[in-house]
Amino acid sequence: MFKKILIANRGEIACRVIKTAKKMGIATVAVYSDADRNALHVSMADEAVHIGPAPSNQSYIVIDKILDAIRQTGADAVHPGYGFLSENPTFAAALDKLGVAFIGPPEGAILAMGDKITSKKLASEAGVSTVPGHMGLIESADEAVKIASNIGYPVMIKASAGGGGKGMRIAENDLEAREGFQAAKNEAKNSFGDDRIFIEKFVTQPRHIEIQVLGDKHGNIIYLGERECSIQRRNQKVVEEAPSPFLDEATRRAMGEQAVALASAVGYHSAGTVEFIVDGSRNFYFLEMNTRLQVEHPVTELITGIDLVEQMIRVAAGEKLTIKQTDVKLNGWAIESRLYAEDPYRNFLPSIGRLTRYRPPSEGESADGTIVRNDTGVYEGGEISMYYDPMVAKLCTWAPNRITAIDAMSSALDEFELEGIGHNLPFLSAVMQHQRFRDGNITTAFIAEEFPEGFHGVEADTKTAQKLAAVAAFINKIVQERAAQISGTLTDHIAPLAKEWVVSLDQQTTGVMIEDHEAGLRVLIGADTVLHVSSDWKPGNGLGTFNVDGETLGVKIDMNGNALRLRYRGIDVKCFVRRPRVAELAQLMPVKQAPDTSKMLLCPMPGVITSIQVAEGDHVEAGQALAIVEAMKMENTLRAEKSGVVKRVLASAGQSLAVDELILEFI
Repeated sequence: MFKKILIANRGEIACRVIKTAKKMGIATVAVYSDADRNALHVSMADEAVHIGPAPSNQSYIVIDKILDAIRQTGADAVHPGYGFLSENPTFAAALDKLGVAFIGPPEGAILAMGDKITSKKLASEAGVSTVPGHMGLIESADEAVKIASNIGYPVMIKASAGGGGKGMRIAENDLEAREGFQAAKNEAKNSFGDDRIFIEKFVTQPRHIEIQVLGDKHGNIIYLGERECSIQRRNQKVVEEAPSPFLDEATRRAMGEQAVALASAVGYHSAGTVEFIVDGSRNFYFLEMNTRLQVEHPVTELITGIDLVEQMIRVAAGEKLTIKQTDVKLNGWAIESRLYAEDPYRNFLPSIGRLTRYRPPSEGESADGTIVRNDTGVYEGGEISMYYDPMVAKLCTWAPNRITAIDAMSSALDEFELEGIGHNLPFLSAVMQHQRFRDGNITTAFIAEEFPEGFHGVEADTKTAQKLAAVAAFINKIVQERAAQISGTLTDHIAPLAKEWVVSLDQQTTGVMIEDHEAGLRVLIGADTVLHVSSDWKPGNGLGTFNVDGETLGVKIDMNGNALRLRYRGIDVKCFVRRPRVAELAQLMPVKQAPDTSKMLLCPMPGVITSIQVAEGDHVEAGQALAIVEAMKMENTLRAEKSGVVKRVLASAGQSLAVDELILEFI
């Protein structure tokens, strides 16, 4: 067995590998860039080596720097994680030449399967059904438009060396094919150093379902069930689960056997994933094979009990698999939510900054038998950088069945405290509560179809609004009692608390009457709704657990003067609890108007301007591309919302901008 493993990666996957290596008694080496000097994976490893500046193309994907770190530390094996160099055959060959084990598949398999064009040809030759498309390389936008038209829209434009949603665009017409080709090509070059592009038919009403395979160097290959990865945004997975709520046993077996056959054809060993697109009739088509550990591997581990990282290490050391196909049993249900540093209220644009609060829910098995797992690479006080992928954590839950696993995820999201950056936690909560998701009636178009205008929060229904009003009344009671306390014990020295209040949740206002009841509060809402609330919440706590008529609510609480901000399951409301006369006067207060920015193009995220596509005096039409901003390895095209004339250009290519910094001004 290896004595020391270097992890050629960063963030949560580096931390994940370190945990298993430590469990196996193997020493670990971290590598880090300037931006990651204080990162969690650096502190977790036994040793750490600095490898260069923050941009990954000057540090994490520079093979010579990784090799130098290996020589410095004497590591005898390297785990590449995912992304970066994980599917780079040149890196695998360099390690082999150095006499260091690559904890991954053989170079030939990476070459065959890592290239999406080659892998599709091999899959077709092996009798695996593939999506119709153009398997040759595409050299220009004009050629891309011609090919897309011949295939028939919609089409998927994809980077041959891509992954993780990078270098992918869906085109519905010639214009989108032209623009998508160039954007995908640029992203592919920046993320993978390989800008080759191909085009395939985009299957409508598709599900994205993938098979986990595991093989050793002795010819043994098995599959470990499937993962449903259909909840995607911009072709990047957001929520995954195992098993799929859609597959039957016959389809599962057929997909698994095809995945194993394809892996066998290229002499595969280690962990890998064969991805399929599945239509409404359970017809499935090969998409690609990822010759690495997948981001969503924890859900497979939770339903099989198999540590995939440990198996990868053992396979790389030459050990035979001790697991046979008949040993693989799928137990229960697991859900994974990817927590991203993306602001859902700003169309999921990247967010950077310091984590002023980072308190994940407690991990492990709870009293009801459910399990919570949180894979992360950050910590409270740490910084989310603009240079890398925006994923903050992967929150997973397991339960005996799907609905219980979803409910466990909802509760875990309720308990997850994250402040300082924009993040998609409220959106994840909304997905868990969405009836279509709970029914398992999902496709890769779920987010686009259910949130066509973006995510603007969840509106509380009447019952939930009443529960939050009762929570607000309870919080107000605690705050008022503390304010009224003079000295000594609470019962001896406190002014009497008023019983009649008015609670405002955004624009919804209702009168409440309160009175002490057993260990909590009895709240009369309106004329006929009575709720009983109890909690051990204290002022200053950002998270409160409230029992409202026997139901547990995990509510995030921010206090700003007399205002409360309550967040619960995607609901985000500003709340006031006032005496009736004060509430009456508050209705007379003028509403502050937002500044007029209709004649400005503001930078919607922190990032780098890669190009300005208009000049002063240009007339622009609605939908026309104005500028491109790159942030967290993704290109974002900023378009005109209406026709107009450019008055001033205040930014230039290569310039770094903050959120809401001015780019263009219109007449």
